[in-house]
Amino acid sequence: MAAPDPLATYRAKRDPARTAEPVPPPDQPLPAGNGDTFVVHEHHTPRGRTGERVHWDLRLERDGVLKSWAVPKGPPTQPGLNRLAVPTEDHPLEYASFSGTITAGEYGGGRVSIWDAGRYAAEKWDDDHVTVSFDGRRLTGRYVLFRLPDRTWNVRKLDADPVVDEPVAGVPEDLPPMLAAIGELPRRDDLRWGYEFKWDGVRALAHVRAGRVRLRARSGNDVTASYPELHRLPEALAGHDAVVDGEVVAMDGRGRPDFGLLQGRMHRTGPEVARMAAAAPVTYLVFDLLALDGESLLGLPYTARRERLDALGLVSDRWVTTPWFRGDAPGVGDQVQAASLENGLEGVVAKRLDSPYRPGGRGPDWRKVKNIRAQSVVVGGWRPGAGRRAGGIGSLLLGVHDDRGRFVFAGHVGTGFTARALAELEPLLTPRSSSPFADALPREVTRDAHWVEPLLVGEVAYTEWTREGRLRHPSWRGLRDDLPPAQVVVEP
Repeated sequence: MAAPDPLATYRAKRDPARTAEPVPPPDQPLPAGNGDTFVVHEHHTPRGRTGERVHWDLRLERDGVLKSWAVPKGPPTQPGLNRLAVPTEDHPLEYASFSGTITAGEYGGGRVSIWDAGRYAAEKWDDDHVTVSFDGRRLTGRYVLFRLPDRTWNVRKLDADPVVDEPVAGVPEDLPPMLAAIGELPRRDDLRWGYEFKWDGVRALAHVRAGRVRLRARSGNDVTASYPELHRLPEALAGHDAVVDGEVVAMDGRGRPDFGLLQGRMHRTGPEVARMAAAAPVTYLVFDLLALDGESLLGLPYTARRERLDALGLVSDRWVTTPWFRGDAPGVGDQVQAASLENGLEGVVAKRLDSPYRPGGRGPDWRKVKNIRAQSVVVGGWRPGAGRRAGGIGSLLLGVHDDRGRFVFAGHVGTGFTARALAELEPLLTPRSSSPFADALPREVTRDAHWVEPLLVGEVAYTEWTREGRLRHPSWRGLRDDLPPAQVVVEP
């Protein structure tokens, strides 16, 4: 006798042809995860003509599915408070990475986003009582889900978050990284500069405190759950609290960063992350030290920060302190740039030796000299394809923000995609009924355009900007999750 299908109720409520949610076929075996993934979804559903209702869904990986509870007022983040938790149907493990818009009229129609995600450990699990420990960004520590005599369920936080004594991190956890302006090599005063290679990955600040690490992208998003292979970074610091700046990269077969290989890891927080990390782990390339044992180093010159970073000896197969080259002789910058070209790297970053670290700033003290012309873009729509792409995305309609903050059209891109990249991209797009662009688009674009909310940030390589403000010969490089859409402007 065949075992009952735990996802039968889930499938019965959803039409895979109409919903953006993952709906695995009934004959597909359940995936074998690690049994330690949790996610909390924030779900906005329409209410009346103009209002909406918000609730949260807590999901715990168990026996190949996500056991789910709807929590109308959200999981408590302080101990001593009970919140109603209504058991719902089991969800597929793929749902741990789901966010997007469920079509109006479909079951659960509305907007779904990930409120928190991470790992959990089960202390007790039976029919009426589940005790777990969460390691997330918002949910941490021990929680219990329990059934009351009237058969309803509640969720309760059991312990307070630990108070960490001094030393503290030394800088705020939401500190934005310092940015580099595009420029040329500083040939006239080479001796005042240091040079680093520019790495083709995702910028991230690592906050290490009390033996735990938090990774924050340039956008401010917590991306710790996306890169579990970096969770042991505190061990390399031998008990030190620190905040370091670096780039998360995926290496190709020749040991070079490949932005395309990193695409599969972005926007992922589900049980597939552990498998992907084991199959193709990322590397964290560290190039600055912002705080150490409670002392802020932001005001120190670049040379002092680098010397203290080098002294920490961060070297392993998953993280390493990157090299830097002091301009102590004429032509050092040219030599570093030539080496970057020879090794197929993205370019060079020149940094003034006496420059402090200016969070969020993009000033003259850091200059990036690119070998590849690349531009961040926001997806505002798509046009259908033909041939092998018939019925799906043929090209993306791209935009940037002008000097008045308007979202304006920058052209479209139809090359550089793999079939897998297109398949993964489509569910991330949120449809809308009208153009998000502030300017008028050509008729040949609008006649078959499908508009989407301008929420996804990507990157293209290109040859030049035209006089009309369009990208010439753009080629898709992939999505970015380290830059908010509002900050995407034309890069000089």
